[in-house]
Amino acid sequence: MSETKRPALSRDTLIEAALRLLDQVGLDGLTVRRLATELDVRSPALYWHIRTKQELLDGMADAIVLAAGMGPPRAGETWQSWLTRRAHAYRASLLAHRDGARLVANAASLSPATIRLFDEELTALVDCGFSPALALHTIGGCTSYINGFVLREQAERQESSDDPSQRLAAVAALLDAGMDATLLRALREGGSSVGEEAFDHGLRALIDGTTAALQRSHTH
Repeated sequence: MSETKRPALSRDTLIEAALRLLDQVGLDGLTVRRLATELDVRSPALYWHIRTKQELLDGMADAIVLAAGMGPPRAGETWQSWLTRRAHAYRASLLAHRDGARLVANAASLSPATIRLFDEELTALVDCGFSPALALHTIGGCTSYINGFVLREQAERQESSDDPSQRLAAVAALLDAGMDATLLRALREGGSSVGEEAFDHGLRALIDGTTAALQRSHTH
């Protein structure tokens, strides 16, 4: 790349380039030196905009979180509908990048703008009748659920792509009831620990549990 065509370096351009590189090489393959090569500059040039690799990773994680869209419920939107919409958008944002959940789960800090938006979301739940602590537990618990769920999904993407029937046979061989074991029956019926149906089931359980907790808090 010639000097005249090289894009101007900034913190935002570094993060955008790093996310593209992440999709190519994964989190373990992402290094500052490799990013510098991708941008056709020397590594020291990057440190004018980021002080450490962790700061770069934190910026990348922040970009993924913000890409999901943050903020309070829309006009007329219930907190249950808002939380469902936010959860699906957040999961999609994590899945949009290789190792996205692992990157976000290991972030050391988020930007002031993200923290302010988070506080707006907590305030919106308080306006819906939540205590501040219950609001924090609700959003924190939902976030942890989604991070863990997507970590599993992205890990399975990297595992062996054996024939599903061979995998079922291998599991059946471990169980006394063989193909009639409850686990195998569940899998044949479409049960899975990953995928849309499994994600929605867990999310509904979280929302139903929060609804019950909110009702108890009002009773007391």
